Amino acid sequence: MTRKCGGAVSLVCAALLLAASQAAAQDKKTLTISSWGGAFQKAQKEAWFGIVEKELGVVIKEDNTSGIADVRTQVASGKPTWDLTTQGAYSCALLEKEGRLEKFDDATMKALADIPKTLGRSEHCAPQIVYSVAIGWRDKAYPGKEPPGWAAFWDTKNFPGQRSIRKHPIYALEMALIADGVPMDKLYPIDVDRAFKKLEQLKPHVLVWWSSGAQSAQVLKDGEVDMVAAWNGRIQALENEPEGRGGKIKTTFNQQILVSDSWMIPKGAPNRELALKAIAIMSRPEVNARIANYINYAPSNIKAYDTGVIPKEKLPGLPNSPGNFEKGFVQDVSWWVANADAMVKRFDAFLQR
Repeated sequence: MTRKCGGAVSLVCAALLLAASQAAAQDKKTLTISSWGGAFQKAQKEAWFGIVEKELGVVIKEDNTSGIADVRTQVASGKPTWDLTTQGAYSCALLEKEGRLEKFDDATMKALADIPKTLGRSEHCAPQIVYSVAIGWRDKAYPGKEPPGWAAFWDTKNFPGQRSIRKHPIYALEMALIADGVPMDKLYPIDVDRAFKKLEQLKPHVLVWWSSGAQSAQVLKDGEVDMVAAWNGRIQALENEPEGRGGKIKTTFNQQILVSDSWMIPKGAPNRELALKAIAIMSRPEVNARIANYINYAPSNIKAYDTGVIPKEKLPGLPNSPGNFEKGFVQDVSWWVANADAMVKRFDAFLQR
């Protein structure tokens, strides 16, 4: 016989049902994921986190990271609270070298098979998105003209005005060599002396050495600079905004530097097995593809473009989509892991001269 709630006991039944629901929720395991916050983390939540929660029967607790130092601190504590975190491909490769990450199992590696190894895929790093360092410019500064590549970024005669570059040697050395005539497929190992010599030529025209993605976009929007080398998502976001003081903003993927962000599991993470399963889920083509519908970043799984999840009208704005990928090159993070410390010291000295 089934007993029905009714009359005076209905409130009691409702309370019992609520208590049962709360108990069930408390029984679910928590998976703690840290990411960059802001629009990107919101996009990750919309595209991926809900699917992970449903498939694994977990509750995702979100946290934020400000960079590689946070992961080192987590691991050094001996009791990390993060199960999963995202960092750039270079940072992931460096943390892998330092032995601060959990190794993936065979099932996870199989799930990552369609993610190009050139993006930084390894036994400890799972590329999740692809973005690029691209050229953005103010249309008012160069009406009817499009910079064809990094040589134009250096060409202050035909493309006059102020420039903005990241305050870090990463990206800058590759840009300089391409501007100096080095083919994109011949960049590595980097000819450091040649790159810095070329940077010296542009230095007087660099008004802002940006230190954050937000700053790189703001100086272009406000018209402080006429051309910027920055992350494609930051520039493209301006294309859809009302015109600021700088006027209409445009972007080109010509000679773009393709990079990625990766999932990784800090050494000693409390829920390693769940984290591995979450990575596998978010790397599936039809799931990975969803990110492009929430932000101007591209999926890392090459089969994502075969799923039909990404509308055709979005393809021209994604750096690794068919038609855009071949316009640029993937940064060699292994070279940077081996040389970054020396390059940062030399770059700092270069800025101070």
